Amino acid sequence: MGESSQTRAYGFALITLLMWSTVATAFKLTLAYASVLQTLMIASLVSSLTLLVMVIATGQSRLLLQSFRGQWRFTLIAGMLNPVFYYLILFEAYDRLPAQLAQPINITWTIVLSLMAGWFLKQPIRGFDYGAAGFSYIGVVVIVSQGDLSALFSADWIGVALAIFSTLIWAGYWTLNIRDTRDPLIGMCLNFLVAAPVVMLLWLVFDRMLPPIEGILGGLYIGLFEMSLAFFCWSLALKSTNNAATISNLVFLSPFLSLQFILKLYRRRILIDFLNRGKFPGQAFQCGLIHLAFTVGLFGLGAFLTEIANNLGNGNRITGTDLVIIGLGAL
Repeated sequence: MGESSQTRAYGFALITLLMWSTVATAFKLTLAYASVLQTLMIASLVSSLTLLVMVIATGQSRLLLQSFRGQWRFTLIAGMLNPVFYYLILFEAYDRLPAQLAQPINITWTIVLSLMAGWFLKQPIRGFDYGAAGFSYIGVVVIVSQGDLSALFSADWIGVALAIFSTLIWAGYWTLNIRDTRDPLIGMCLNFLVAAPVVMLLWLVFDRMLPPIEGILGGLYIGLFEMSLAFFCWSLALKSTNNAATISNLVFLSPFLSLQFILKLYRRRILIDFLNRGKFPGQAFQCGLIHLAFTVGLFGLGAFLTEIANNLGNGNRITGTDLVIIGLGAL
């Protein structure tokens, strides 16, 4: 892949980053009014309709049936992984854990993706990647402990396990997606179209209730910005890059942006919770985020040096704009 393709990959990854930075807050606000199945039902329907409209608007509707006939097995597997299994597990984790705990755990999926892409797709894995992976999970433990090691014994480990398990499903889905030969928009639309009836069936069997207007609006937001539009942009980013680890670096910026939304909306609730425990949240979060920041540094420095070496090795001229784009992933 050429220089312009890698620059394009960074652009799509940054757009995805901006959309994903708001969803942790959206999850908690929505789940305060709607159940896990209600949220998933509304979001999956909105996402399916949004993607279908995008397919029709681009004049590719005739390709839907052709692609499904040719790759119906792949479509069914991908659709069950995302959105069905992934969001059932992720929403349950967010329902159990505070947003400021669930979100940093969930973002470690980028580490798993980098390693899976290396193991299964034979993409290069740097020593930086392994070092960052191990060190980042220390940060997860610090955040879960909330600054008090004794809190590890009273933590909701089912919620933590669900959040971690969701990263395996999510990374597995995107590793599978890299090998997807379908058009990104067509493939994403088919995945959600086959998943929506399954989600509807689950909702009819186990729930059958509709949430208040606040829950409905939250589901609409999640379906539009967390699922359909963000998925499409991230899919294009992965298909445009020759190194998934490099693109994954940029996503590690989302915890810092996301936590700003979380703290702004939940500042009073978080403060009261931690004061009741006799601990102020700042120390635990700062320590945990330092670990995540160090992870970004390890991934980013390796990516920065690799990109420069690849460009120079291929005889490409590196412009100031290129250095800014590559360096942004290393920040």
